[in-house]
Amino acid sequence: MGFYLNSAEPLGMYREIVNSPYFVDKSLVLTELNALIGTAAKYICVTRPRRFGKSVIASLIGAYYSNACDAAAVFNDAGISETKGYQEHLNSHNVIYIDFSNVDDDCDSYREYISTIKDILREDLHAAYPDVAYRAKGSVIEDLQRIRQKTEQKFIFVLDEWDAVFHMNFVKAKDREKYLLFLKSLLKGKSYVELAYMTGILPIAKYSSGSELNMFVEFTMSTQQVFGDCFGFTESEIDMLYSRYQKNTEETQITREELKKWYDGYHTLSGERIYNPRSVVVALTYNQIGNYWTSSGPYDEIFYYIGNNVDGVKDDIALMVAGEAVLANVQEYAATSTNLGTRDEILSAMIVYGFLTCKDGKVSIPNKELMDKFSEMVRKEKTLGYVYRLAKESDRMLAATLAGDTAAMEIILRQAHDTETGMMGYSNETELSAVIKLVYLSARDKYDIQREDKAGVGYVDYIFYPVINRSDDCIIIELKVDCTAAEAIAQIKNRNYMRRLIGKLGEEPKYTGRILAVGIAYQREDTAKQHECKIEVLRERI
Repeated sequence: MGFYLNSAEPLGMYREIVNSPYFVDKSLVLTELNALIGTAAKYICVTRPRRFGKSVIASLIGAYYSNACDAAAVFNDAGISETKGYQEHLNSHNVIYIDFSNVDDDCDSYREYISTIKDILREDLHAAYPDVAYRAKGSVIEDLQRIRQKTEQKFIFVLDEWDAVFHMNFVKAKDREKYLLFLKSLLKGKSYVELAYMTGILPIAKYSSGSELNMFVEFTMSTQQVFGDCFGFTESEIDMLYSRYQKNTEETQITREELKKWYDGYHTLSGERIYNPRSVVVALTYNQIGNYWTSSGPYDEIFYYIGNNVDGVKDDIALMVAGEAVLANVQEYAATSTNLGTRDEILSAMIVYGFLTCKDGKVSIPNKELMDKFSEMVRKEKTLGYVYRLAKESDRMLAATLAGDTAAMEIILRQAHDTETGMMGYSNETELSAVIKLVYLSARDKYDIQREDKAGVGYVDYIFYPVINRSDDCIIIELKVDCTAAEAIAQIKNRNYMRRLIGKLGEEPKYTGRILAVGIAYQREDTAKQHECKIEVLRERI
């Protein structure tokens, strides 16, 4: 066994994963790869956001193929064991497994970084094939070719986090060019390559503007259906994990609905729903919902993409924080774009990083975990302009609403409208709704805000359900463009929207605070830009 060549490390890592209480078998990914071994289509690059199972699959692949290990005990009960070719490929190949994100803490140059990798791999090759005549000053590539000529041996390459080098501070532009040429020389057109499997975050096209790695087929979450359900957890897998959680945990603190609300929201190209795997596993392991994925990276990564208001990206973010989806063309980014210079490229990059999700040509914030991170961002970044100001006013807006101070509410909305245009033209109720959601942003700390919730007869714009204290006031908001606030209040009462808050007859009320009806209206032809607000108490505190 070597350090990179036929290492025991992948099997060791994968065995730990298999033994974990919330393991999900993804071994059927191997059926796709088995069919590609030794063919012209043997170059695979799978890109996913961080913590979406890339390294898990890489260790699975290394453990299954490496001929230096006996992984039968791990795979004999797995899904792959029931497929044709299972025994043929099980521990039957030479595997070169390299995690490019591993770097010594005192490494301060690309030359040192890549030389270490090359030197270790050469040592592995020389130890495994001592009878080959190597040149004293030869290269890794030359050594592999000599081994191929002498022994006819081939190799499967598993390159995890291949793009990690692009995020290292000591790596310069010229170094990146050298690195791409190294990978090209190592893999492209080489008869010793049986299969080359790479993982990373951003697509190859983000880094390579030339033809260095054009032999790879890239598989992203939004543009390729193959491997779609191999990364992240599907609905059925979440059901299985939640059932296991209920059996493993004496006092469960998490509901199935909370898992969906917090960690669902991603989609494969075929439309299958995908949950964030890291967050689900950590939440179930520790019996507590939380922001686990977003805590692994700073929110600055999100703001990096929207710091410049390219083609109204800030307006898009405002709409998405308000719960809306926006149209975007993300299809060609993974294949062609090398610079983030347009709105579509910026939104596409955020999809690749996992900050946004895409479905049916629209992008949105996928779940509460990410929504909380975006909400935090819009309350911190002054450069977001009117979006920031609306969010900062949200504490005052909620307080004014609970106090029945409609004059203060109207002033807050008027000031927001006067400062910048943005979405404030209110060409339809969607834009008014987005602004209202932003101006009540801080209410999310105390309320579950549901939009277009079925209530009574028809659908109401917003219902604020208390989530911390059931004695807090409940709020029903109806929005109107080119109507009056009184008409909004009348609709709330006539359609009995409060029915969702009072519960069934004879049952103890779930919420004991007041129920407030809030009407907010705006006249598009009003040159004074005046918002009209009206509040009525539908039920006093119980």
